[in-house]
Amino acid sequence: MKSIVVPIDFSEQSKFALKAAASIAAKTNAELLVLHMLELTPAIMTESGYIPEVQMVHLMKMTEKRFNKFLNEPYLENLKVTPIIKHYKVFSEVEEIAKLHGANLIVMGSHGTDGLEEIFIGSNTERVVRSSEVPVLVIKGELNDFQVSRFVFASDFKEENVEVVQKAAAFADLIGSDFKLFYVNTPGDSFLSTGDAYKKISSFLNLANLGLEVDVYNDYTVERGVLNFAEANAADLIGIPTHGRRGLSHFFMGSIGEDVANHSKIPVVTFKI
Repeated sequence: MKSIVVPIDFSEQSKFALKAAASIAAKTNAELLVLHMLELTPAIMTESGYIPEVQMVHLMKMTEKRFNKFLNEPYLENLKVTPIIKHYKVFSEVEEIAKLHGANLIVMGSHGTDGLEEIFIGSNTERVVRSSEVPVLVIKGELNDFQVSRFVFASDFKEENVEVVQKAAAFADLIGSDFKLFYVNTPGDSFLSTGDAYKKISSFLNLANLGLEVDVYNDYTVERGVLNFAEANAADLIGIPTHGRRGLSHFFMGSIGEDVANHSKIPVVTFKI
């Protein structure tokens, strides 16, 4: 692994993400690109949108001071850590930083959201999960060591998922984890008999050139099935593909990847189809 991007806002959640990323970096010899988006409030801008140089210098010095304190952690010793400060208001540029530096992973902390807040407000983490071409690992709480023994990955076993599953399997090898694929079988038009489900899975595995065992798990919705399967199998990490829908398509159809990332109590890693 070449590098890992860790967006931070100096919160406790971003510290949890940094700690998990450091654990992965120590195992993979990756560089940590610790990214802070400097929020530029309208109060410091002129009517033309210009920010006086004295204000900018002051903000940069304050941010650098906070950065130094934030990065003064024993778990970062002997790791290559590069702090990056960007002058943006939101996290929408995270993916651009990842592409610029050839990063293999983005690690972010999140509280998760519920209800109307989830639909109308969402979170910076949710936006990155939705748009990023780079896999996104969402951390929900403090982990003394990001040690993954059981990595479960949900797929619908359509041909468009072949590359994603291959990437997830490679990620499991990288972090030294067992890898379990599963299919969530739900009522309605998408329901498959056991025989049809395994026939579909067998065809997919041949196409992907993967010799893996796959479980079929029945539940009322895909999201519930993913979360319940992970709990039943004592998983340490959930993996799921995401289409990265935007606009009205996202509003009406939602994204199972985002829903699982929001509601899971354990870390979730998403892979863009």
